[in-house]
Amino acid sequence: MFEPKTQNPALAALLILTATAFIAATTLFAKALGTDALGPPLHVLQISHGRFLFAFAALASVAAILRPRLGRPNWGLHIGRTSFGWLGVTMMFASVAYIPLADATAISFLNPVFAMVLAIPLLGERVGPVRWSAAAIALVGAMILLRPTPDSFQPAALLAFAAAMLMGMELIFIKKLSGREPIFQILLINNMIGLGIATLAVLPVWTPPTPLQWAALAGLGTLMACAQTLFVNAMARADASFVAPFSYATLIAAAIYDFIGFGVVPDAISLIGAATIIAGALLLALREARVRPVAAQDAL
Repeated sequence: MFEPKTQNPALAALLILTATAFIAATTLFAKALGTDALGPPLHVLQISHGRFLFAFAALASVAAILRPRLGRPNWGLHIGRTSFGWLGVTMMFASVAYIPLADATAISFLNPVFAMVLAIPLLGERVGPVRWSAAAIALVGAMILLRPTPDSFQPAALLAFAAAMLMGMELIFIKKLSGREPIFQILLINNMIGLGIATLAVLPVWTPPTPLQWAALAGLGTLMACAQTLFVNAMARADASFVAPFSYATLIAAAIYDFIGFGVVPDAISLIGAATIIAGALLLALREARVRPVAAQDAL
């Protein structure tokens, strides 16, 4: 029987913030691969395939060395999680090839809001007014960074919005799995199933990548494997409704990568949006820091 991780909201927040930096880097690689930055643009299904191929290769290598104990998997939850995740990440990669990286990230990472709402009926979690307020503040920050204009309704923006909904649902499956099975098993099976789905999807459009594109695909997959490890560990240590809003920090990382990779300098609107997101995350963290010790003391 798998023993769930001890609840530790502070560690969960740190893990998820680190994961966001890696996730933002994967979208940077996806943008470079989907444009002509590294050679002829690759089809989004090929980018998604590379993400799962190299992530699975990294995790399988670790499994071969460490030989971790694995339990009986819940295939229904794994297939559901991976199906939503593969489609969500593919739509996200498609969107970043056509709209600015920060804008695509802002739209797609509305998924914590969807996850928080879904956690109420699907996970039975209680979301109080402070959490609702913190999520709302983070959502306002995302909308500021989005700069709502008619351009927001272009097809690529709708792809990113759909990605947010799909990945919000994936968060629910991750939370369900994180308390039942070893974390490494969850990651390994997810990427194994994802690789199978992605391989079938990419066959009609696959073309030989350039050496630089192979390197970028390898970097994308490896970073995603690291991000998943951190993310699932975070989900195992705190409520989904607490962990999810911290994912908005990906917006900040994306803005930094935009500057480093494409010379995009954040303007006043970007800074205000980032500050608003941080304010929401801090409100959530402060609320948790005050409530947890009281609850622990009452339990004595």
